[in-house]
Formats: sequence, structure tokens, C-alpha cells
Amino acid sequence: MIVARGLTKTFGPKVAVDDLSFTVEPGRVTGFLGPNGAGKSTTMRMVLGLDRPTAGSVTVNGHSYADSPAPLREVGALLEARALHPGRTARNHLRWLAASNGIPRTRIDEVLDLVGLDAVADQRVGRFSLGMGQRLGIAVALLGEPPVVVLDEPVNGLDPEGIRWVRTLARELAGQGRTVLVSSHLMSEMALTADHLLVVGRGRMLADCSMAAFIADHAASYVRVRSPRPGDVEALLRGRGLEVDRQGAELRVQGLDAARIGELVGGAGLLLHELTLVQSSLEDAFMTLTADSVEYSTHPAPQEAQATR
Repeated sequence: MIVARGLTKTFGPKVAVDDLSFTVEPGRVTGFLGPNGAGKSTTMRMVLGLDRPTAGSVTVNGHSYADSPAPLREVGALLEARALHPGRTARNHLRWLAASNGIPRTRIDEVLDLVGLDAVADQRVGRFSLGMGQRLGIAVALLGEPPVVVLDEPVNGLDPEGIRWVRTLARELAGQGRTVLVSSHLMSEMALTADHLLVVGRGRMLADCSMAAFIADHAASYVRVRSPRPGDVEALLRGRGLEVDRQGAELRVQGLDAARIGELVGGAGLLLHELTLVQSSLEDAFMTLTADSVEYSTHPAPQEAQATR
């Protein structure tokens, strides 16, 4: 497991990570979310011993990652895929990493095949596209068959097939009992990948819970009701103590599930044209929770500027 207790990092007067405590458990994909400048990358660097905490501690499998004699066998990490020598081939890049960590050379061909780079393994990585470099970075993370995998923006630069592959890979690794921590800005992808979420803002923990609990707690859902007699349906539902927001001919009802609403309306002899549960997305919940933690916020363009376009 990855265990952080009171993890804090300051850079001069700036507090980048502020007293974070969390546990990343095996057997599930944990998503690590937060706006730009929230402290995600700094936290990951402290997990991997690249930055020293100002206060607090973080351990991997009970000890500091820096104390591991063969780090790639314990934690596989993708932080910056382009941090490699452009003159080396993909195979040679993996070869020296394997040698330094006591990993058999046979594993090199296995990971090249796994990430789909076997056909270009002897090309210099300086010629690689962003997506190819990302695949090589994932190959490095998996080289030592580690029990813990940390991936920062793993789908950056990948095409739709590559994005789906990373999603499947993360879930397969977790299914094998590994500890998987994934950071991403793609909310739609994270919603399909993560089981558990850690959400940070301005260096502090905002949420540490399951995906379902996060959406339920931080974004509203409602039942959309349409009827040829919306006024009568609205009066009926309000009379039962339900919260009803009328948007033209559409009623948005909270406080009761769709089946019970349908029974109430049908029992009163009123017709329905639509009865739909509308559930908020992970993006909606994330935006609601982190609204006050965004470092660089944007604003709508002035009306005059829009009119000239």
C-alpha cells in the first residue's frame, strides 16, 4: 500500500501540499484528482522519493521508496514520459533500466509487446510521437512487474484505442491485486476507470471516498418528468412534499425515485410523456467541489466581443 500521514511540502512561503493523509489500497484503481496547482504532482514526487517532505511521511509497502534496493520491482511509475535520452532506442532504454534493477532481459520484449512498441523497439526515441513516448513510459512502469503502479496523466497524447487500452490495463492491474494510483484531468475517462477517489485542492484533501459516494455527495441528481398537464403534476408532487423545479414543460423532481413518482402520477389519472432519472457526472461533482480551489479561473467573454465574431 501507499500510506501518507500529515504529508506537507513547502517551497519558500508557498504551501504546495498541506497535511495530506491517505491510503492507496491494493485491488482497486484509485483516481487522484485536482485542479492545476493542487499539489498532485508534488505529492506523487514525494511518494517516489523525488521530493523530500517538509513534514509528515509517505511509505510504500511499509518503508520509504528511496530505501528500496530495486525500485522498479516495487513501484512502477510514469511521471514524465519524455524524460529519456533521445538518442537511445526504446529497447536500449529499457535494457539499462532492467540491468540496474536486476530484471531479466526477457522481460524487455514482453513489455514492448504489451504496450504495442515491438515493431519500433529499435528506433531512437527522439523520433517518437507523444503517444509512442507515453507507451514507452508505461512500459518502464511495468518493467519490474511491480505490486504498486503510479501513473500521472497516462493517456496524454494517446488515440482513442490507446486510451481504452490504458483504461483496461489499469483495471486489469488492480484485478491482479496490485495497488494502482492514476492521476488524470480527463473526467470522462476517470469515471470509467477509478473505483476510489482522492481529490485535492490548494494542497489540501477535499475528498477521500468511493466514486459512487463522491458523485452522490457533490452533485445533484433528479427525475425529469414531462406531461401534457405539467401544472397538475407539479401540484400533485408538491402536495406530497417533493421538491419540484419547473423548466417550461419539464419538471425536475427530487426526493423520490422515478418508479414511485410514476406510481403517484398514474394513480392520480395523469398522463406521462417522460420519466427519466438524470444523474450528475463525475465532472459535475468535481467542478462543484473544487470551484473555490481553482488557481487560474476563466470568465465568459464580454457580450460585445462575442457579437463581433
